[in-house]
Amino acid sequence: MPSVLSVMKELEPEYIKIRRYLHQHPELSFEEKNTTEFIKKELASYGIEVFNNGGYTGVIGVLKGTAPGKTVALRADIDALPVEENTGLEFASVNKGCCHACGHDLHMTTLLAAARLLSTYREKLNGTVKFFFQPAEEKLGGSETIIKNGFLDDVDAVFGIHTWPDVPGGSVGIKKGPMMAGSDSFKITINAPGGHAAHPHKTPDPIAAAAYMITQLQTIVSRELNPLDSAVITVGKMTAGTAANIIPSEVVLEGSMRYLLPETRQKIHASIKRIAEATALALRVTAHTEIIPGCRPVIGTDELVNMVEESAGRLLGTDKVAILPAASMGSEDFSAYLAHKPGAFFRIGTGDDRPETHLPLHNNRLLFSEKAIAAGAVTLCGAAFLFTVSDFAALE
Repeated sequence: MPSVLSVMKELEPEYIKIRRYLHQHPELSFEEKNTTEFIKKELASYGIEVFNNGGYTGVIGVLKGTAPGKTVALRADIDALPVEENTGLEFASVNKGCCHACGHDLHMTTLLAAARLLSTYREKLNGTVKFFFQPAEEKLGGSETIIKNGFLDDVDAVFGIHTWPDVPGGSVGIKKGPMMAGSDSFKITINAPGGHAAHPHKTPDPIAAAAYMITQLQTIVSRELNPLDSAVITVGKMTAGTAANIIPSEVVLEGSMRYLLPETRQKIHASIKRIAEATALALRVTAHTEIIPGCRPVIGTDELVNMVEESAGRLLGTDKVAILPAASMGSEDFSAYLAHKPGAFFRIGTGDDRPETHLPLHNNRLLFSEKAIAAGAVTLCGAAFLFTVSDFAALE
């Protein structure tokens, strides 16, 4: 049989066409109905068994090899962002206020191509491969629907992908240890009696207290955490007041925190509460702090990251494997799978000579190299073969 890379190269025009269709028809989190139906039809055409994701959008495919073995899951997210596209592409989004500015169209296409390749090489495959086309990653909750519906229960390991502008198209990026940050949100409600702006001596000022809290919260990262422990604390919203001449009775601060290490998370939680309470006491107001849990950091299993590296190195070439210098402080609900099963998450490069391919993710002018599709599909195929102890030489 020809190599999996050569087979993929022959299929590449077909999957570029699929990617452009998906790009042109994005759908928001938990609204991906047409996307789900499109994926179902594609998987069925490959001879892959298809399952609905309970009452949610998204779809799960199952491919059984010809010999018994372990079960591996490959995951792609399918939702788009509530952003108006401004790329000027001929296949730009036709859905107003919605576009694939995070590359999930490439994720879906890559996993569809991997499913096609694995079905082509099924005679050489041991065990079972599951394909998780997951809804609502952008809301950081879609992975829980697949877990809740039991599709992860019999999985022995899970692999995931994400586009990355800093890695050239046609290459993949890997990193051991923390890969992406965990994130939580917080809300601090500050109360005081309120009063006239001309009489500040008659009431504590919750806006002044909020201003102090905002500056003090920034000292958690700069003065309480180890300088080598990456973390970010951002107050992104302050709700206060109704008029310029009124000292309000309530101010609400809302923000987010990101971290790479679980122990750092606990330190930040405690420090936010301490600073809010102590500042409130000093400035004669009251403060209530609420921590809203988000998602954990993405920390892969070294052995499985090694499999990704071996797969890409052998099938694409060692020059197509980039070692990422640092973790991203962005978050990913792929971490929910890792709370239950070992796994690995890697980048599919989308950068090329066009400056717009190096804009940050979620930018409405961001472009993607479509070379990512073949590189990601072939690497996923190889990783599945390595994990299930299948005949990897058949892919070379």
